[in-house]
Amino acid sequence: MVSIIEKLTKLTLLKLPRTLGILALGMALISSPVFAQPERTSTAQRDSNVTTTGTVVSSGRRTMILRAESGQHVLFLFDGDTIKPPTIPVGSTVTAISRPDQEGVQVASSVTVTAQAPKAGEGTSTQVSSPIPPEVRSLERQIERQVRRFRAGVRAGAGLDPEILTVGVHSKLGPFFHRDVFLRPNAEFGFGEVTTLVALNFEAVYRLPITERQSRWSVYIGAGPGFNFIDRDFEEAQSGDRDINFDDFDFEGSFNLLAGVEFRNGMFLELKSTAYSRPQTRLLIGYSF
Repeated sequence: MVSIIEKLTKLTLLKLPRTLGILALGMALISSPVFAQPERTSTAQRDSNVTTTGTVVSSGRRTMILRAESGQHVLFLFDGDTIKPPTIPVGSTVTAISRPDQEGVQVASSVTVTAQAPKAGEGTSTQVSSPIPPEVRSLERQIERQVRRFRAGVRAGAGLDPEILTVGVHSKLGPFFHRDVFLRPNAEFGFGEVTTLVALNFEAVYRLPITERQSRWSVYIGAGPGFNFIDRDFEEAQSGDRDINFDDFDFEGSFNLLAGVEFRNGMFLELKSTAYSRPQTRLLIGYSF
C-alpha cells in the first residue's frame, strides 16, 4: 500500500507542470462568457444607458446606493471611467447615468449632484431614513470589501511530499503598479508524521482579466520567494514525542508558483507548487476578511 502511494505521489509530481496548465485552462474556460451566462447580461443590455434620479442613502469608495424616485433602492458601482464629484454626501439628490451589470448592479458612467443634502436642523428626508433592503446592503459590503487596500485572512490546506497539514495567516495589499496586481505575504505552519514546517512566503498575485473585477468570483495566478524552516525527525515520530525546537530546523529557500479562484465573499481556493524545497504541492482554502 505504501509503495502504491509513493508511486502515485511521484507520478503526480512529474505531471505537475501539465496539471497546472490544465488547471489554468479550465479556470479560463469557466470564466469565459460562454460558461458564465447566469452572472452576465447581454451585450445589448450593457450598451444601454439608464438615467436614474434619486436620493443618496449610502456612499462608499466604489459604491453608492440611491433611493430612486420610484422608491426602489439601486446599487451603483464606480469604476475607473466613472465621472463623479470627489465626495457624494448622503442625503443629496443626484442623477446617475449607468449601464446594467450582473445581479442588477448598475455601473455608473457619470454622477451629477443636483441638490445638496439638507443641513442639520432642517429635518430628515423620508427617503434617507427609509431602510435599505438587506440584500442590497450585503452586496454593497461585499464589493467594498473587495476594494480595500489592506485585508487580512486565514488559510488551511494539505501538502504532498511530505504529507502535511498546514494552517496560516496572510495579508493582501494593493493594488500596486496595476489595478489587478496585489502583494500577498503569508506565513504557514505545517505538521505531519515526521515533518514540521514553518514557511514565510512573499508572493504577488495577478487577477486575470478574463473575469470582471466585481463579479462573483475571479481567477488569479501568482509567484514569489519562500523561506522554509523544516524539521524532519523519524525517531520522534516513532516514539510519539514531537517537541518543537527551532535549533533542529533546517533552512531551505524556495520559489512558489500558484493559481486560484477568489470569491467575492472572501473565500478562495488555491493550488501552490514549490520549487527547490518541500512540500512541492499544496492545496489551500482560505478566507480574507
